Amino acid sequence: MTHPTLLVIAHGSRDPRHAATVHALTERVRAERPGLRVETAFLEFNAPSVPRVLERLAAQGADEVVALPLLLTRAFHAKTDIPSVLREARARLPRLHIRQAEVLGPSPLLNATLERRLREAGVRPGDLPRTGLVLASAGSTDPEAIAVIAEIARELRHTGWCAVRPAFASALLPRTEDAVRELRAEGVERVAVAPYVIAPGRLPDRIAAGAEAAGADVLADVLGPAPELAQLLLNRFDEARVPVGASLSA
Repeated sequence: MTHPTLLVIAHGSRDPRHAATVHALTERVRAERPGLRVETAFLEFNAPSVPRVLERLAAQGADEVVALPLLLTRAFHAKTDIPSVLREARARLPRLHIRQAEVLGPSPLLNATLERRLREAGVRPGDLPRTGLVLASAGSTDPEAIAVIAEIARELRHTGWCAVRPAFASALLPRTEDAVRELRAEGVERVAVAPYVIAPGRLPDRIAAGAEAAGADVLADVLGPAPELAQLLLNRFDEARVPVGASLSA
């Protein structure tokens, strides 16, 4: 038996910053756990593809892979695209045991990453009582994904912000600029925008443009290769390896 391989599956983008950020994140995961083989694959736009990486691993004698969706919510890609790709791979590569890990969110480690990026953008704890926060996600039509974003916004509201509004770069309203203007109309003194996305690309750029157009005071960076996010990937990897009915030790 070989040690399991962690296969991080990102969506992919025509924007080269996306793949660069994903690779930086997987490099941090490798650094956090030396000896763990970590591979990266993409659903579209970037190489290597998921089937290509799995075929290479099988040819090299790997017998167990944990496929981890680099996704923040359980929406179409996590429920349909990735399972379909993995089913086809299992049929072609019957000796390769492939498990699909859970998506990354929701998680306190994601909230901690958001807080890190906001601090880096200049938000201080004393600013929160007079600052409204726009939690700007990519957007989805999946009710489960929408509910997760709404719940995260509610959780953040209890951490000291004077108000928190979710916003979406696609699929749903309000857009980032609308949420910023809504907070201004309610008399909020300062507004910060936190992109709830992992890597740069078209939708994060849309979030940034909306924040600028509406005059937000603070725009945080994307989540990116933060240490909290790297730890979350390792947590999901470990959870996927635990047999059903068992639990991770403290």
